[in-house]
Amino acid sequence: MSSVQISAIAVAEAEIPTLPPCDLYSDEPPLETDLHLQQIILFLECLNWCWREKNDYYASANSTIYFSEKQLKNKDFRGPDFFVVLGVERHPRKSWVVWAEDGKTPNVIIEVLSKSTADVDRGLKKQHYQDVLKVYDYFWFDPDSLEFAGFCLVNGHYQSLQPNDQGWLWSEQLQLFLGIHQNKLRYFTPDGHLVPSPTEAALTAEQRAEQEAQRAERLAAKLRELNIDPDAL
Repeated sequence: MSSVQISAIAVAEAEIPTLPPCDLYSDEPPLETDLHLQQIILFLECLNWCWREKNDYYASANSTIYFSEKQLKNKDFRGPDFFVVLGVERHPRKSWVVWAEDGKTPNVIIEVLSKSTADVDRGLKKQHYQDVLKVYDYFWFDPDSLEFAGFCLVNGHYQSLQPNDQGWLWSEQLQLFLGIHQNKLRYFTPDGHLVPSPTEAALTAEQRAEQEAQRAERLAAKLRELNIDPDAL
């Protein structure tokens, strides 16, 4: 190989951009209180149960969003309490790395307010989600005061969502309402039904099975009163 060819290869290799790392661990601090933990678990479990047949979304809690190499070096990245990305493959990830996901950013973010984070969540983060990540639906909820607000992105700017008669806010991205139920922020279907957690769904199914068994036993007892053997039917 001639020196000219070697030089050409060296120049070509030098022109190839160095990609930032993609396999990055989340870098988020632990949650502040049990209320925060319980609320975030509800967000995740209920949505996963509601969308248990879907495979084209990613939902995560207390996980870092890395959105550029510059911010990675400066440790200027974001870690929402809960976020959802639509139109992506559903599989576990260590974090959400925007440049490794075809530039996709979250469609929905929910922050759980606390005394130490409320001002940032209402101000700096809201501005960042609007201007940089361009998150379509942004909500915040305070599990202590029950403060609840939501915004949707319209022409690049957040507009406040208006509550319905129940005080719920509609998420166009999730196609679900969000509203307060027993001091927790929960999802509701478009026709107004509470989206259960897997535990609640299992308990409801168990209760229905027990009611059906009791109904069958009452029917069998009535048949015996009429001298009809229910087992012979």
